[in-house]
Amino acid sequence: METEYGIQVDGVEDMDVVVESMELIRCYLKEDFVARWDYQLENPRRDMRGFEVDELLNDQDETLHLQRDRQRKIPLKDLKSDLIISNGARLYNDHTHPEYSTPECHSLFDLVALDRAGQRILLHCARRRSATRGAGVVRLYKNNTDFAEHSYGCHENFLLPRQLPFQQVIEGLVPFLVTRQLFAGAGKVGVECDPQAPPSSYQLSQRADFFETLASVDTMTRRPLVNTRDEPHANADQHRRLHLIVGDANMSEWATALKVGACALVLDLLEAGALPRWELADPVAALKSLSRDPSRQWALPLAGGRQAAALENCWAAATGSPRSGCWTPLPRPRDWTGRTRTTASGCRARTSSTTTSTRRKASICCSKPRGR
Repeated sequence: METEYGIQVDGVEDMDVVVESMELIRCYLKEDFVARWDYQLENPRRDMRGFEVDELLNDQDETLHLQRDRQRKIPLKDLKSDLIISNGARLYNDHTHPEYSTPECHSLFDLVALDRAGQRILLHCARRRSATRGAGVVRLYKNNTDFAEHSYGCHENFLLPRQLPFQQVIEGLVPFLVTRQLFAGAGKVGVECDPQAPPSSYQLSQRADFFETLASVDTMTRRPLVNTRDEPHANADQHRRLHLIVGDANMSEWATALKVGACALVLDLLEAGALPRWELADPVAALKSLSRDPSRQWALPLAGGRQAAALENCWAAATGSPRSGCWTPLPRPRDWTGRTRTTASGCRARTSSTTTSTRRKASICCSKPRGR
């Protein structure tokens, strides 16, 4: 799971967010920086539907970023500060955001504990940066928007068999992804990218406002419900990497476990050919309307003019799993939180290369003041 964090420095108006993100990541280091991520196997233009696009919609933005980076006169490897740290996670500057990507995980407990360890590692970096920068206190935000129509993501990755036709993945997964926000949305007040919407609306999802199409290889412009980029990071003859960008970043360990665990069950159903079929009339519109529905009825328009309750879709996926008898029920939220936080403490102790005691404050928050 990859999480991009919002970053801000209190009391500093002219902050260079790119440089600040770079400096924060480098606060993890005790030794000189050595780049450890190999980009040679990455090709963001290759699509899982069997073709390669000539260009991405965000190529123009990337060109502008590159021109600005040259003006900073900082080598690219230093600007990215791309690390593989000792717990197997990837820690780097994703241009305007510090990003932490967990290593591969075989259980929900491992995933949630390593995600929590990432929060502690970044908080440690923020404290060190606050202590060394001379002025201002570094704040990190585990959210998905700066409330100025810029969104940053929390991405999930699942390994799938290559022989599973990807069109089936799209058709089967979309109804679940649209309705998952009912139990895994992080919530926010306000609507972005839609001037006709009431500004005071409460939403279930922080991310829903920013999606525009069903499936695409792009991730930053015309964001898709299902990202079709084909970068398996595994044996490409046998596997696909399903890269989901539609979920919210969660502060709650319980919500993270439900978000990822329920998706894993749906993928089990899909592979077994037992996933209940739902065809939405307009999936992108449904994503937004469910998030903004003040009545909390969450009606789901289906193809053919019928309607269903969004909760029915979630329940059908939850009760239809052919492996439901093999899954142990999740512990209560309180038990889950205690266990993963204890485990995360151990992860942090193993992964943090330095420890610093400082009276300067730093924080990780779930929301950010509007208009900042």
